[in-house]
Amino acid sequence: MHEISLIHGLIEMVKESAADHGISHVDHVRLVIGEWHGALSQALNFAFKVLTRDTICEGAVLEIEKRSIRYCCQSCSKEFMVLQWPYVICPFCGAQIAELKQGKELYVDYYEGE
Repeated sequence: MHEISLIHGLIEMVKESAADHGISHVDHVRLVIGEWHGALSQALNFAFKVLTRDTICEGAVLEIEKRSIRYCCQSCSKEFMVLQWPYVICPFCGAQIAELKQGKELYVDYYEGE
């Protein structure tokens, strides 16, 4: 369950940033995560609830934006979603050479607190 390590890192980052900005309690955290990470939203929420106990993030709402895996074909330049990952075949021209454009994100978009 790698969601625990993902959330642990997120909480540590938010705690450090909040301390730098004089924020004593965080109410809301917005996480952007790509499907490439394979993290389950329910597991992320559970890990957040457990790991934020007795921290400045305790009781905060975790909002998760999932980003789908999208590639750009190096042959025809069209973007497409991958339905049978890791098999990357352009549905437009059949080429097997593509660049990952979206889906590997992992960052805190923002957090709010007082």
